Amino acid sequence: MRERDARMALCCTVEPATIDITRQVQQQGAEAIWQGLVQPSSRSRWARRAQAFDLADMQAATDRLRLRFIVPGDDEWPAALGDLSGCEPVNDMGGAPFGLWVRGAVPLAEAVERSVAVVGSRACTAYGQSVTTDLAAGLGAHGVTVVSGGAYGIDAAAHAGALAAEAVTVAVMAGGLDQPYPSGNSGLLQRVAAAGVLASELPPFEKPTRVRFLGRNRLIAALTPATVLVEAALRSGARNTVSWATSCNRVVLAVPGPVHSATSATPHRLIREAEAVLCSGVDDVLEVIEPLGRSQASRPSQQRPLDDLSTEELAVFEALPARRPMPTGEVSLRAGVPLGACLGVLDQLGERGLVALHADGWRLARAPSARSVPRTGD
Repeated sequence: MRERDARMALCCTVEPATIDITRQVQQQGAEAIWQGLVQPSSRSRWARRAQAFDLADMQAATDRLRLRFIVPGDDEWPAALGDLSGCEPVNDMGGAPFGLWVRGAVPLAEAVERSVAVVGSRACTAYGQSVTTDLAAGLGAHGVTVVSGGAYGIDAAAHAGALAAEAVTVAVMAGGLDQPYPSGNSGLLQRVAAAGVLASELPPFEKPTRVRFLGRNRLIAALTPATVLVEAALRSGARNTVSWATSCNRVVLAVPGPVHSATSATPHRLIREAEAVLCSGVDDVLEVIEPLGRSQASRPSQQRPLDDLSTEELAVFEALPARRPMPTGEVSLRAGVPLGACLGVLDQLGERGLVALHADGWRLARAPSARSVPRTGD
């Protein structure tokens, strides 16, 4: 049996992230491990499944459903998944997948070349849904692929936001791609496949289970250089994805939320304990995924027009009214600045466009909101 065929067979008979088998495949190769499983003398718990497996049937089903089965070494295989081989186990699970079934318009490796995982609670709040949609759309507008799990809540909002920006998005599923789960998201997942990729290490006709969701989470975390957690209660599957991201040495970001919201408990704890970078928007994500040497994402300037004024200049500026001109002598008196010095300061402020000279005197050239400190009157 060829290595590719052995990997497909293992995907169909061994549960994802079974740490002992994934380690053996890493050391000995899939073909050797498969041959051991199908031996009548095998004592492996997977032996009965292996001995009953029909490879030809699965290959035919894969072709019939127009799926692609990819393995390490293929052009479409994301190299980042190899990092799972060196990760510490999470919940006694771990290891790289033997292979993946994929469906979509974009090769998987190309799709995740510049990507971010966005995950969170299924039972998200309106706040979490809004933040996620905006974040995913903003990332998509910057050419960043959004990777998530296709579930209700934050996952669905992440995919929808990316699609709204006409960007690539990837959904990593915990069951077969013949009927992606949940069925309520079937329309959304069809759109994901049309614009990006659906991927799963489980063969067609397999249904999601709790263990398979946990195994799937490691793929979401490993595929991308950064994972953003939007909302998650203290006990949450999304928290498991963060654990995988940490194990794979990926950057973790967390979105803060209302302090009374149970779904913000985990993001707040991660930020408080320095396990995650605070994420307030797209720019925070772009800063952590940009290669070294590339300029950071542009941010609105925090510099105000009055920040560079000296004490004397600020005193003259504050002495001026906003609605009527004031003679230079009165400005000098109100500002406590000698007349000659006051006239020089007024000229300098005029050159900066902060004040203007009229026939009856000087007045502010900007709206009162430009001032850095409150005025006491005109």
